[in-house]
Amino acid sequence: MRVGYLGPEGTYSHQALLEAQLADGAQPVGLATLYDTVMAVQDGVVEAALVPIENSLEGSVDVTLDTLAGDAHDLAIVGETVAEIRNCLIAARPLALGEIETVYSHPQANAQCAQFLRTRLRGAKVISTSSTADAVRSVTAEPAAPHAALGNRLAASLYGGRILLEDVDDQPGNQTRFVWLARSAEAEAVRAVVGGAGAAKTSIVFWGAGDGSAGWLVSCLAELSERGVSLTRIESRPRRIGLGHYMFFADFEGASEDPPVTAAVEGLRGRCQEVRVLGSYTRS
Repeated sequence: MRVGYLGPEGTYSHQALLEAQLADGAQPVGLATLYDTVMAVQDGVVEAALVPIENSLEGSVDVTLDTLAGDAHDLAIVGETVAEIRNCLIAARPLALGEIETVYSHPQANAQCAQFLRTRLRGAKVISTSSTADAVRSVTAEPAAPHAALGNRLAASLYGGRILLEDVDDQPGNQTRFVWLARSAEAEAVRAVVGGAGAAKTSIVFWGAGDGSAGWLVSCLAELSERGVSLTRIESRPRRIGLGHYMFFADFEGASEDPPVTAAVEGLRGRCQEVRVLGSYTRS
């Protein structure tokens, strides 16, 4: 089974995939962007993918959500895993913090370490890259330059980087939730590979023409609460058709085939323009 992840080797997605310890037949496939990673499943380039969807410090990974809601109509979330994120400051050679002129990393890592960058590296220019591993790789390719990157120990090991400081995240306990994706027709087969032993959970996205009406969102959520379905997460993203119009991503307890969940989703369909079940799976 080919499994896509945000590449190159050494990203947190790659680390999470290695930690998942899939069967020997699984073939990791690194992709250039998160959008490419999601769409590789949609287009049949890979059978499954592991992508980040939420970080404990910076919230949702918008590219993943937007792609699932917009372009990847034939995908299902079939599992999840939570990974510890421990950002390190990495360079090609020993450098004092005051010597560092530029810091490279993925926007999520830059945001997770924003306070560290402001206070400890206030004179350095911060430049975003496509991934943390790409940042480490580019820095180690120029050993004479006064540059550093934010990334993990795996990337430092793979690309010959020197760890200057460990655990530079703004808060301890930094975690990212990753989800397993598969095409809907192959969801059960992939679910059997990625496993999971937690309680059932369902993820949906919904939006509607009535989103400008007073109490519309409350009435939508009442479809869950009136049936005893416990909402565990809700997030809004702009629909890109004008200010004030949003799509809502929600997670709640229970499997999609559970009668209360089925009834709640059907109730939502009566109030919304679009309701899409993104997946039903076991919690990490």
